[in-house]
Amino acid sequence: MKTYLTYLKGDPVIWIITLLMMAFSLVTVYSFVPILIKIEGGSPFTYLFKHLVYVIIGFTSMFAIHRVPAKYINQVAKFAYYVGLTLLLFTLFFGAQVNGAGRWIRIPFLNLTFQSSDFAKLALIIYVSKLLVRKQQKLDDWKHGILPLMLPILATFALILKDNFSTAAMIFMLSMLLLFIGRVPWTKLLAIMGIGFTGLGLVVAMHLALPEAKILPRFDTWMNRINNRVETADQTVESLRANQQANNAKLAISVGSIFGQGVGDGKLKEFLPEAYADFYYATFVEEFGLASAAILVLLYLILLYRMIRIALKTTDLFQSYASMGIGIHLLTQASINMLVCTGVFPVTGQNMPFLAMGGSALVMACVSIGVVQAFAKELPGNEQDLSFSRNSENEVE
Repeated sequence: MKTYLTYLKGDPVIWIITLLMMAFSLVTVYSFVPILIKIEGGSPFTYLFKHLVYVIIGFTSMFAIHRVPAKYINQVAKFAYYVGLTLLLFTLFFGAQVNGAGRWIRIPFLNLTFQSSDFAKLALIIYVSKLLVRKQQKLDDWKHGILPLMLPILATFALILKDNFSTAAMIFMLSMLLLFIGRVPWTKLLAIMGIGFTGLGLVVAMHLALPEAKILPRFDTWMNRINNRVETADQTVESLRANQQANNAKLAISVGSIFGQGVGDGKLKEFLPEAYADFYYATFVEEFGLASAAILVLLYLILLYRMIRIALKTTDLFQSYASMGIGIHLLTQASINMLVCTGVFPVTGQNMPFLAMGGSALVMACVSIGVVQAFAKELPGNEQDLSFSRNSENEVE
């Protein structure tokens, strides 16, 4: 066993947490898919096998990327961003429709789908981190410093906004936070946010003025979700029906109590349309309880802490910004899932990293960890660990 562990470089705590979550996801996916079987048919083993394929792809990607020298990640940042932009453009015109949203690219012959925004998010974080280093001395200049940073952010935001407001909003806010970490003056950040909100307001106004143009085809869905969240205090029959998903999620958390109903014994998961993804946290609490949920939150916080630790220890600014951005992104995604399930946020499409049923989100979360581990393995303190690992391998041989 020790011999196999020597192949995993970087931060051991991140490895342990990530691999434990991915292994645990096999149990929860098998348990949480009854509603999917009702809707689409099949058996739990069908979805478990499909998820296992994504887990294997995710681990393979994570392992391969973490062995790559960190300097190459910096060098391919711009190329990765343009690939992400191309995928978003392709999705805009030729995306597969799932649940009324054209966010997916269908992979021929494999019957698998890939959400292009998952790749674009990571590519943008890495590319903006690179630009922040390059423009470090020009951050007081709108034309030569701020504008080159904002163009890729706004392009990604605009292409995702049409079908996925929650992801687009999250990307914009994460980008603003990354710019703040990158020492962009706060006066310029406030100006950027003001311009951004004004621009979004103009787009909404254009959509309302020209509804036949379908500038924002899912606008009514977004407004219904917000209205449903605001009207939760209204106990009319219409209100209860409109908020059925959110109410079932909160009820599942209540029923779960401290120690949960037990693996496979949850009942409300059969009435939550996305129990294995968007409402993962609610189903998790129903079966495993609030005590386990607290441990889950702690694990995500530890992941963020270890990534911040890597960011502070590295002497490379690009690696520091990218590690911070990835850590905050993963925690934000998990937090949104929890806040939706507890009724704090309106219903959105953000699932739990490493735990929700597999797909592009799982694979790209693994790729994100691979990037961070590529940075971690080259930290000054890890040089002795690497030499120890080689000596251990020689002893075993």
